[in-house]
Amino acid sequence: MAAAGVVSGKIIYEQEGVYIHSSCGKANDQDSLISGILRVLEKDAEVIVDWRPLDDALDSSSILYAGKDSSSVVEWTQAPKERTHRGSELQSSYEAEWDMVNTVSFKKRAHTNGDAPSHRNGKSKWSFLFSLTDLKSIRQSKEGMGWSYLVFCLKDDVVLPALHFHQGDSKLLIESLEKYVVLRESSQDNRILLVNCQNKSLSQSFENLLDEPAYGLIQKIKKDPYTATMVGFSKVTNYIFDSLRGSDPSTHQRPPSEMADFLSDAIPGLKINQQEELGFEVITRIDLGERPVVHRREPVSLEEWTKSVDSEGRLLNVESMKQKIFRGGLSHSLRKQAWKFLLGYFPWDSTKEERAQLQKQKTDEYFRMKLQWKSISEEQEKRNSRLRDYRSLIEKDVNRTDRTNKFYEGQDNPGLILLHDILMTYCMYDFDLGYIQGMSDLLSPLLYVMENEVDAFWCFASYMDQMHQNFEEQMQGMKTQLVQLSTLLRLLDSGFCSYLESQDSGYLYFCFRWLLIRFKREFSFLDILRLWEVMWTELPCKNFHLLLCCAILESEKQQIMEKHYGFNEILKHINELSMKIDVEDILCKAEAISLQMTQCKELPQAVCEILGLQDSEVTTPDSDTGEDDTVGTTCPTSAFPSNTFPVLAASEATDNSSAQTLASPNACRLTPA
Repeated sequence: MAAAGVVSGKIIYEQEGVYIHSSCGKANDQDSLISGILRVLEKDAEVIVDWRPLDDALDSSSILYAGKDSSSVVEWTQAPKERTHRGSELQSSYEAEWDMVNTVSFKKRAHTNGDAPSHRNGKSKWSFLFSLTDLKSIRQSKEGMGWSYLVFCLKDDVVLPALHFHQGDSKLLIESLEKYVVLRESSQDNRILLVNCQNKSLSQSFENLLDEPAYGLIQKIKKDPYTATMVGFSKVTNYIFDSLRGSDPSTHQRPPSEMADFLSDAIPGLKINQQEELGFEVITRIDLGERPVVHRREPVSLEEWTKSVDSEGRLLNVESMKQKIFRGGLSHSLRKQAWKFLLGYFPWDSTKEERAQLQKQKTDEYFRMKLQWKSISEEQEKRNSRLRDYRSLIEKDVNRTDRTNKFYEGQDNPGLILLHDILMTYCMYDFDLGYIQGMSDLLSPLLYVMENEVDAFWCFASYMDQMHQNFEEQMQGMKTQLVQLSTLLRLLDSGFCSYLESQDSGYLYFCFRWLLIRFKREFSFLDILRLWEVMWTELPCKNFHLLLCCAILESEKQQIMEKHYGFNEILKHINELSMKIDVEDILCKAEAISLQMTQCKELPQAVCEILGLQDSEVTTPDSDTGEDDTVGTTCPTSAFPSNTFPVLAASEATDNSSAQTLASPNACRLTPA
């Protein structure tokens, strides 16, 4: 029997009689053969490959975990100093900082005195395990060369010792691994199988988008910058682009005709339709007129809010209050109360007594749902893979969400426990959607403000009603927003759009993270509170968040164009804007853009629909007084079909940013998969 191991999980593959030849002795030299057991296991939504000797169990205290998710390990002993296979020193004590440990190493176990390898029954002691996500390639033995062997090479170029299958069945291992990864023969050596991880779940796609280790992203950008943009945007750093400068420039460009293939690999369900779209009327000149200057007011105070409430606790003038919140935001002491109205948890016309009754009802409902997952036994959960996957993803994300904020910092923080419990309960509330990475970013500020589990949950549920399509498998919400953003930006500045297209950046995918989690990682924590409450007023128009994107891009246009940034530089520059954007300045610019558009009499129908201006009149806050200002708007119906939002092909600007071609017979469109 195999020795007991420290790793538990569902066994996918198991084979005894898998040997390591630990010296250069002959094959029949028994002292050079170490018999072991090889397993492939599913554990916490990961797949682990584990080899260890048959005659010796590993104590959990002798394992060093390496990698951010502690999924890959090497054997660890209390030696004064040991050397890895690459000669680097490894101290006998280490700091448990997972972000600082980013490699998987393999080494012999040295004698505790450091002078000779330990032996048991004449055999050196070896063991290793690694996550399948760390696997780079597998080298196979030649046919007709005795028993078969496999050599695993990991992504940091660590080469593990050859595993010899004295009892055969190495092909069964390959078949087991192919359930989780794509293996293809190298064009240079048919004995080498290259690994391409299949991100079968949308959760994994978002995880890659939001949080990818730097090394892997470097390699992906070198090979294919388009795909790398989609699957690892948040980790693009100076380090990555310093590495790119030394690579072959010819690998940085990919023809637009290949974009569909790249995107289908990077994000499931996102497709590009390159077929010609005929019959659109071409509008060559649109004069948007002068852009008004707007000013913001002070945040709404608790006293100001109280004065607007009647004796029964009902708000007297809801629209006026929304306009004040849009123009200045809320004082922090008022947020806990006002956010419940802005998010739809409390009806605007409800009385204090009605809200108390609703809160009692919602409390009962919440804890009934929480009890559903709390009361599931371990045996039940073993037979519920989706719930296990949700729990695993939530636990990982909670441990790295806003940990620099005092509300969530430190170990065993009660804020983290509540964050976990609310997300688990949401899986019961919407089990079809469950949990996708990025949702913890949306919940964190809500819990911070509410300081109450039940209120935070229902506000989060209301927010997710707005954001639901961003996280759905077909990603219809993201596709639509990218199309709409392209249309708005071209109306504002066709010259800038043409420049972006000339640099393979016209699809605006560098804005993907902005849209996915509503700028959560672009602004400071306190600024995000202000930005979100302003957007929740749904003023001054529909899809105001897209105008915020336009305002940010417009602010960066001069630097991007004057410095002739290419694809990589644009990507790097946009990523480095995080935490450097002035929220009040961007809100002013976005509001001014909105007023400029709503005052234009010749807006194309597509733009009218994006901004919700189909009606003959729209109400916007006055730029100086904060009072209602009714503006007439005419949207010509001949501009585009009512259900079409084209991403328009590059065209030459004939005048300035307001004179442009709004449609082209060869326009590319984002269409549902």
